[in-house]
Amino acid sequence: MALSLLANVDVILGFAILILTIFYRFEFPPVLGFLVIGMLIGPYGLEIVNGGEIVDLSTELGVIFLLFTIGIELSLNELKKMKKALLLGGTLHFLFTTILFFILCIVLGFSPITSIFICFLISHSSTAVVLKILQDRNEVFTPHGKISLAVLIFQDLAIVPQIMIAPMLTGSSVNFEGALPDVFIKGSLILLVFILSAKFIVPWIFYHVGRTGSKELFLVSVVFICLSASVFTSSIGLSLALGAFLAGIVISGSQYSQQAMGNVSPLKDMFMSFFFVSVGMLLDINYVIDNLPVLTFATIGIIVLKSIAGIMGTFLLGSSLRTTILTGVALSQIGEFSFVLATLGVEYSLLTREFYQEFMAVSILSMAITPFLINASYKSADTLIRKVSGMPHGMKLVHGLYSEPIKEEEQAEPGVKDHLIIVGFGFTGRTVSKAAKAAGIPYIIVEANPETVKQEKQKGENIHYGDATLEAVLEHAGVKNARVLIIGISDAAATGKIVEISKQLNPNICIIAKVRDLQEMKHLNALGADEIIPVQYETSVEIFVRLLEKYLIPREDIEKLVNEVRANGYRMMRKLSVNTGIDNEFDIKYGLPGVEIQVLKVGHGSSLDGKTLADLDFRKKHGVTVLSVSRGSDLICNPEDNFLLQAKDACILLGKPEDLCSIRKFFEGVQG
Repeated sequence: MALSLLANVDVILGFAILILTIFYRFEFPPVLGFLVIGMLIGPYGLEIVNGGEIVDLSTELGVIFLLFTIGIELSLNELKKMKKALLLGGTLHFLFTTILFFILCIVLGFSPITSIFICFLISHSSTAVVLKILQDRNEVFTPHGKISLAVLIFQDLAIVPQIMIAPMLTGSSVNFEGALPDVFIKGSLILLVFILSAKFIVPWIFYHVGRTGSKELFLVSVVFICLSASVFTSSIGLSLALGAFLAGIVISGSQYSQQAMGNVSPLKDMFMSFFFVSVGMLLDINYVIDNLPVLTFATIGIIVLKSIAGIMGTFLLGSSLRTTILTGVALSQIGEFSFVLATLGVEYSLLTREFYQEFMAVSILSMAITPFLINASYKSADTLIRKVSGMPHGMKLVHGLYSEPIKEEEQAEPGVKDHLIIVGFGFTGRTVSKAAKAAGIPYIIVEANPETVKQEKQKGENIHYGDATLEAVLEHAGVKNARVLIIGISDAAATGKIVEISKQLNPNICIIAKVRDLQEMKHLNALGADEIIPVQYETSVEIFVRLLEKYLIPREDIEKLVNEVRANGYRMMRKLSVNTGIDNEFDIKYGLPGVEIQVLKVGHGSSLDGKTLADLDFRKKHGVTVLSVSRGSDLICNPEDNFLLQAKDACILLGKPEDLCSIRKFFEGVQG
């Protein structure tokens, strides 16, 4: 038995490598690739895998971890902001979908009872497909992403009353006198458990687990909390996915949210692949081929009508034209929870076996085409907006009828930009943060010790708990928009991984890393670190400084010697430029030996204050060149000769170390 399960997993992974490689080459969505894999290896294809326990379990885990990660990304404050979209948007989408398809079903000759049940089936959109695509596009928290998410949550919650109503449609009696109090008790129990978890249980678990410093133990704790919540909601008659979503919401309010996200993301991606494969296995390829015209027509009809229902619902929420179109298209497919209802429909004789197979085929086809529809909807929406804007009163229609400007659609929530990220809050991190605070540089600290995070947060530090080797943690710190990343930890392997991930997410970021051993420098150079400070080397330099002080060498001479040692020493140790065979490549840092760039600030009482660059003639008198001047938030590049220097101006100078050292006293206000 165990060998059979392992063989099924192995086959799925093998086909995934083959099919997804082809799909990536032609830029097809990976979701479609997994559906194709399921169709190929399933019972209606090559009959290599016939489903079974491992596929069913992986399917459930895929949806659980997907909703869990969405919950982590969505804080309670965000959920409160979405209450209008959740309650009103979800209700409107359900009503419009029900009205349109009820009329259609009656026209096609279905009985009113069957028509209502079919409306239940079609009212659900695919949480797994839509959220996976929005996550891949990084658009979950755009306006159309938020509304889509809110409606999907509403639909997932609606499955419970729909399952209760299904027996009533066949004439079976339902005891509402016992059902309503039961629902109230269950709802109150869920609310109580998750409030207690958010306030006490989850923070206590993560705090003590985090103190151990064990990544494995933290991962186990995250998975335990996720699965426990799922089992809890399932045990009281609700869905597993709902419990996972609520568990994610609980964790999102703690300082451990991004660490949890980084740990669970690989598991989510793995199990979600099994989910889409299992959905593909349900499709009978021969049945699709034999009934292709009918199925195609039905699929197109459902997508068009559901898009109209979604557009009408989003329109009444007061969204912009672009958001309305994108949301309507995103919710146009049939969802995975419809499969559960369809099975009940056959059981209660609301659906025939033939209609059930046709419905399953149409549902999977609508899922398969969704990635292409969503990708195409952006261009279609923009084209429509341009045409409407060109009509008389068109701009008023685009902007005036809606509460959001179009620009909001293109951006996720704004975060800090052009900031400094400090990894590790030991001696190096504390020193850098003090300097950044004094200089007014915005910064974010990432620290893996929960005790340190707790203490520093109480002091008002902008510090976050997390392991910076995880991509999710770095993204939460805004690495894509940061200017500088300073790594102050002593773990060489972790430092290398942080450098590698950071450069992948933001190739332009400047990375300054601390290393203990000179031998580690070459590896970090290859990964893309811009500046590497070896602790051993700096210790030697400091000993050298103390030695010269004991022999009463003047401070200016000591600084001059130290600058030369650092300039020549570092240049000998690090070989950042790669020999590409191109002779005309040039880098000022390495192409001009003995030349440095320094920033010196004009002090109060300095002889430079109130004089023009022509009067000072830095190049002739001191051998240095003024490249630019920073004044407040303004940067003056290549200043003219008549530019007047003022106190607090920061001059960016190019010159030899000894000349830069010599001119420093003029900036400090000491007359030469």
